[in-house]
Amino acid sequence: MIWLDHTKSGRAGHHSGLMRVSGELARTLGATATIVTGTDWTSSAQPDDWFLTAEIFSPDERPGWDALMVRRPCRLAAIFHDAIPLKLPRITWPQSVARHPGYMKMLAGFDHVWAVSHASRQELLDYWNWLGLTTHAEVEVLGLGADFGGRERRTGGPIQSVPSLLCVGILEPRKNQQFLLRVCERLWTEGFEFELNLVGRVNPHFGKPIRNQIKQLQKRQGGLHFHEGATDVVLEQLYAQARAVVYPTIAEGCGLPVLESLWRGVPCVCSDLPVLHESAIGGGVEMVALNDENAWVDALRRILTDDHHHASLVTAAMNKPLSTWRDTAAALRKVLADA
Repeated sequence: MIWLDHTKSGRAGHHSGLMRVSGELARTLGATATIVTGTDWTSSAQPDDWFLTAEIFSPDERPGWDALMVRRPCRLAAIFHDAIPLKLPRITWPQSVARHPGYMKMLAGFDHVWAVSHASRQELLDYWNWLGLTTHAEVEVLGLGADFGGRERRTGGPIQSVPSLLCVGILEPRKNQQFLLRVCERLWTEGFEFELNLVGRVNPHFGKPIRNQIKQLQKRQGGLHFHEGATDVVLEQLYAQARAVVYPTIAEGCGLPVLESLWRGVPCVCSDLPVLHESAIGGGVEMVALNDENAWVDALRRILTDDHHHASLVTAAMNKPLSTWRDTAAALRKVLADA
């Protein structure tokens, strides 16, 4: 039996990357997993069962968790995303910054941990080493699926008369939308006609200044659109219309928008981060130096105007081998084989 943790996912009112991972695992693990919340499931658990969580929590956020770790009603497995709250505390929710050290230490006591990238795996191991932990869980890398919602792979979309760029991610400093707005305003000022669609909820702690900047720029640029509460249907339409996905992020654990754009046959222009190199292998992605405004202006100008360059990226994206969420579920079952 696999007890799949949905304590936060079940009540979340948004579709963040973390929530989507939990949702996709529920979909693809199907009848082999039982959805649970909190710790009530422990009375039914057997020693050979597995508890699997892709959520982030510290022991003090779940009553009875410390006792559960000692009592061990079954084996424990987790999916680890990143150490961003430790690396970038000044632009991370205070609650996340406070939670993360206890969360990462707790994972050392699990029986098995999957990291969503080689980079995040090393971050976790480095933290455990810094704590002086000589005994800890085995950590392996888990490839996440690119087929959000199980959608069939696209073979490229129609050419739009007015090209559209798409940026998906919560409005916050880490996602770097303010930098992207400066880059795009330079291109609009040069006379280039294109649309920029920003999709994501507003971070309640850091997002308001970014939202205000969007409103101010919209007064001058009619091609800028913000979709705060976009449904999956709307998001799919925006992907279908996009000439490219732009992702100027400062830090990631994996970078799902990169994978999901490639699945749809849409090239991605993203920050040149080591973790995103893992998704960029095989083509379809143009990597640009982090926060280099001139380099980003040049890269987006080329993606908007050079049809041959764009077509080569589209071809690479469509031919790139990508994991599905069923592949992800199969990798999990390989370890949880006797569940």
